[in-house]
Amino acid sequence: MNDTKTALVTGANKGIGFAIAQGLGAIGFTVAVGARDDARREEAVERLRGTGVDAFGVALDVTSDDSVAAAAATIEQTAGRLDVLVNNAGISGRFDGGAQDPTTLDLDVVRTVLDTNVFGVVRVTNAMLPLLSRAASPRIVNMSTNMGSLTLQTGPIMGAYAPSKSMLNSITAQYARRFADTDIIVNAACPGYVATDFTGFNAPRTPEQGAAIAIRLATLPDDGPRGGFFDDEGVVPW
Repeated sequence: MNDTKTALVTGANKGIGFAIAQGLGAIGFTVAVGARDDARREEAVERLRGTGVDAFGVALDVTSDDSVAAAAATIEQTAGRLDVLVNNAGISGRFDGGAQDPTTLDLDVVRTVLDTNVFGVVRVTNAMLPLLSRAASPRIVNMSTNMGSLTLQTGPIMGAYAPSKSMLNSITAQYARRFADTDIIVNAACPGYVATDFTGFNAPRTPEQGAAIAIRLATLPDDGPRGGFFDDEGVVPW
């Protein structure tokens, strides 16, 4: 096992996830590119390597126990440990035909969104804990959004997506409480309104700007904040 730190970024083949992978790679991390689609994953790895980043692909479907277990085995074999986990993979869920209007909410859409945005984070986090426990300063960053803030209540009404992020924030706090007396630091990040396929590329912030807060939380000092929700400006209210 060498001194190079390794970071796993889920959903890293595009958008904010790719920008996080690129940013961590630029400061010396070996980056495990977690993604479901084989072709897109390998393309992302090649793009990262083309910019000088040490990267390798990890087949990862966060909704599959078997896939997550296999991903952990791949990282163990390749790197021996994990220093940073960025739980970035997420979906909005479909919202046509009132599927996310609370008055006509499609519960199948809710289940699908929760399976990725919440259960997927738990699956991946728990599978990676043995590898994280081998690191000197392990960090976990959960990519959330201020749409999940019960205080701010920003964005359009989305009865599946927004509550999934509220629950993600809550589970982040629970992990942080559980790890209070350990070296593992867990926080949630809001990237802001970023131009990606998620927003139809109609937003003011670049993926790189959205990635900045995740990179900061992934590289916190040992006395850094725990169990918080942050964006570029500081603390985001729950």
